Amino acid sequence: MSAELDALKGALDGQRGHVLGILEGLSEEDLRRPVLPSGWSCLALLRHLTLDVERFWFAGVVAGDPEVTARFVAGAEAHWYVPEGMKVEEVFADYRAAVSRSDAVLAGAAPDQELAAWPTELWPDWRLPDVRHVLIHVLTEVACHSGHLDAVRELIDGTTWLGGSPYGD
Repeated sequence: MSAELDALKGALDGQRGHVLGILEGLSEEDLRRPVLPSGWSCLALLRHLTLDVERFWFAGVVAGDPEVTARFVAGAEAHWYVPEGMKVEEVFADYRAAVSRSDAVLAGAAPDQELAAWPTELWPDWRLPDVRHVLIHVLTEVACHSGHLDAVRELIDGTTWLGGSPYGD
């Protein structure tokens, strides 16, 4: 991995750690409970980060896994939804597995590497040009959602993620 991608991935790893850290210690009830009027739960947001962010962008777009891209485009895996009967541990394990797969994809990538797939059915007039831009996009999305989780966690039990390094130092 190049120094540039390594730096961006380090920032992404910090945000991934933030996501898991702010959820740590919540009960199953709190993880599943919608707190904001839009109705999503912490667990549903983690599922979104798994399917729509980690799996789609890295396995689907960067690595070109046609099954991942096709499932995303078809909406085969409901976004922001935890299937009935899916255990909390499964949601967390799926997220960690998706992160590991993303890391493996990035390990062999170069910043200017052309993307292996692009869902023109969804975005015919918009396209990210390379791996660098995908990584920046994902970093921004994960950071945004970690902030959402911060607000929800504070509403649930007053816990905040203030201070400390965003890079996991």
